[in-house]
Amino acid sequence: MKIIYLLFILGLFTSCIEIWDDLTLNNDGSGTLRYKINLSESKVKVNSILALDSLDGKPVPSKAQISAKINEFVRILDAQVGISNVLVEENYTDFIFKFSCDFSSIRNLQDGIKLSIAQLSNEKLTTAADQFWLSWDGNTLVRSIPSYITQQIKNYKLEDAEQLKEGVYTSIARFERPVASFENKLGTLSKNQMAVMVRTNTFELKENQHLLDNTIVLTPR
Repeated sequence: MKIIYLLFILGLFTSCIEIWDDLTLNNDGSGTLRYKINLSESKVKVNSILALDSLDGKPVPSKAQISAKINEFVRILDAQVGISNVLVEENYTDFIFKFSCDFSSIRNLQDGIKLSIAQLSNEKLTTAADQFWLSWDGNTLVRSIPSYITQQIKNYKLEDAEQLKEGVYTSIARFERPVASFENKLGTLSKNQMAVMVRTNTFELKENQHLLDNTIVLTPR
């Protein structure tokens, strides 16, 4: 996820970034997580950033180093309990990155990602990283962005924050039965009533890291 954060920061500098997180949740708690970062509209600027030795005082990795870290993360995550079919598509021409994995339960998903981050960074989990950002009781889904990512976004300094208004973050939750209600005022219910989409620009998300938080209640089975 640190690699995903790096790609996100590259997007902040380039202003044009599209991020999608797409969660499909089955009635039994299993499902699929998909994540996509699209920097294609800013690929010239991204290439110029990757040509630098450092960014915001930190070393800028090469494309090969980024790819190696991504592949290592995939290998580690795929070995976690309850996680399968971990796939990553890397496009370094248009800078579009897609991630997906299947999970047996919400707990398996969160534990798998957290343990993979810890192994990849060779660090103990911080208090923030140890928090849960998803919960599911069979009828209600409560979701947010992981706090270790939102804190980085909040603390990030940008000379011209207005450019973030061109970026878009879209969060989607899909289910096997209709949605009865949801709390996020930015949410939109699909025509079949079995998916909720929340969308905001990255400037607003930086100002308020809870904009994508949502509590979704499904109709009884």
